Amino acid sequence: MLKKIQPTSSIFFLKKNVITFLMFSIVATNPGDTSVLKKIQLVIEPLKANDVLIKHHSIGVNFIDIYFRKGLYPWPKANNLILGSEAAGVVEQIGSDVKNFNIGDRVAYAQANNAYSTHRIINENLLVKIPDTVSFEQAASSMLKGLTVRYLLNNSFKVNSSHAVLFHAAAGGVGLIAGQWLKEIGARAIGTAGSESKCNLAKQYGYSEVINYSEKNFLEEVLSMTNDQGVDVVYDSVGKDTMHDSFKSLKKHGTVVSFGQSSGAYSDLKMTDLAFGSFHLTRPTLFHFYADRAWLENASSELFSLIANQKILLD
Repeated sequence: MLKKIQPTSSIFFLKKNVITFLMFSIVATNPGDTSVLKKIQLVIEPLKANDVLIKHHSIGVNFIDIYFRKGLYPWPKANNLILGSEAAGVVEQIGSDVKNFNIGDRVAYAQANNAYSTHRIINENLLVKIPDTVSFEQAASSMLKGLTVRYLLNNSFKVNSSHAVLFHAAAGGVGLIAGQWLKEIGARAIGTAGSESKCNLAKQYGYSEVINYSEKNFLEEVLSMTNDQGVDVVYDSVGKDTMHDSFKSLKKHGTVVSFGQSSGAYSDLKMTDLAFGSFHLTRPTLFHFYADRAWLENASSELFSLIANQKILLD
């Protein structure tokens, strides 16, 4: 006999004197368009020693979720993939060896997949506490994008107030946070965007100059703006459509930081291309930084401080 018990937070059932906790998740049954999305009910598995069970309050939505849903990124399982890469909530249970978190703590994380759920089990090393000055909504909408900006501007190329920066897709989620962070640093921030309205939005969020690439050649504009000197660093998440001219936008010894390929992969680069200006090229990934616990704590603390002090606005 299956008897439903009135839930307090998690949904649970009693069968043969064994309590089974349940959660709801949004899965992609298989790679495809939005028609593959489905709400399903899953059992919450027992926690391992260093696991934490979170009840989600807010969940972030990102383009990486779409890439997974379409199958552009490899799936870690054959079907019924739970999407979602960032969320915030409250700790409901902790494993026997958890040392850094207690039941009731407000926490957030950025990890590919498994966030589109009422609950999630996750290792404590992948979590950070949310200060009281930051809401669940702010944390869930900034972890993935904000930590990405942090490693771009601090670890991939250390931007300071003397640098000129070109940032593609300036009106996107990452770009809008980057514009405000660059303004706080004091760097000269030049952005690109695909329409006049997006250019205006980027200017509101910290960029001193924004190029409408649908109307103007961004390379010509950058060289004109910099008296043919070029910029110190280009942040390029577009790829195929921009990478060639991103290199041409650099000063001697300049750096291209490639962190995405929304227009497709750029496959024409030769090592000799870097010799044109003794250029540097890096292709960083957030989760290689995220795996360093000290980095995660420092980076999230800096991000949350900027949000709390309204140096970074998320609406």
